[in-house]
Amino acid sequence: MLEGLIVKALSGYYYVKPLRDGNTISGEDPAVQCRARGIFKKKGISPLVGDHVMYSLTENGEGTVEELLPRSSELIRPPVANVDLAVLLFSVKEPDLNLLLLDKFLVHIEHAGLESLICLTKQDLADASDDSMEQVKQIYEAIGYEVMITSSLEGLGTADVKNRLAKHISVFSGQSGVGKSSLLNAIMPGLSLETSEISIRLGRGRHTTRHVELIELDNGGYVLDTPGFSQLDFLELGVEELSSCFREFAPYAAECKFRGCSHLHEPGCQVLKAKDDGIIQDSRYEHYVGFFTEMKEKKRRY
Repeated sequence: MLEGLIVKALSGYYYVKPLRDGNTISGEDPAVQCRARGIFKKKGISPLVGDHVMYSLTENGEGTVEELLPRSSELIRPPVANVDLAVLLFSVKEPDLNLLLLDKFLVHIEHAGLESLICLTKQDLADASDDSMEQVKQIYEAIGYEVMITSSLEGLGTADVKNRLAKHISVFSGQSGVGKSSLLNAIMPGLSLETSEISIRLGRGRHTTRHVELIELDNGGYVLDTPGFSQLDFLELGVEELSSCFREFAPYAAECKFRGCSHLHEPGCQVLKAKDDGIIQDSRYEHYVGFFTEMKEKKRRY
């Protein structure tokens, strides 16, 4: 049997790139179109894009996925395995920078246990006097996140992003129309991914990515370009896990007077004290309270 990496799943077929010693074999060899063995369906297992697999070749030049190798991670939405870096793209304008949505993405990424890179796009649209991107960069870097400012139009920051993606399987996520495809085209000229114009009336872009596929970079990295999201829910996350997804809460939560403190109103809450002392950003705390309330309401509903 041969070892490979599933780079695309479409209409019941899995497209597998050959691997040697865990690395993609260099060259222009096309992915092998494979079907999965029936035993996977019987066991309720589905191969995912990003899976390392063992496969065999059939007489017609296609293949069969015989075995799934152990996964280091698995995401439900988008359905993908072995991602180790999440790149969250948010634009300064068109659409406007949405820190509430950014924090919601970060909660999901923290819960999934992935590394994250915040990528602020469309710097070329910022006014000369507008320092909001630098302010956002400072806020999130102080928390411990990696932040890069980019402009695909001007080539700003694209080389830095590409270097960060080397030898990783990364997922690109963010609001529709923030320039995911444009950034990938800037990183890898020749990809010619479809991009979309922004609807001024709606303030959001059309979805341009329609299936799950890994895009191979020339530095050993792969990128999963996913459809833009306008909403995320918290169905996979328990309300008691929420505060652990705000990484700046951790050192203070450990010192709270009550075990299982919700950090909303309890006496002796050190997270509230850190917020009142200006150590925890008001916006981050307000988003935490909003997410907590949303999760409680959904729990009652379900």
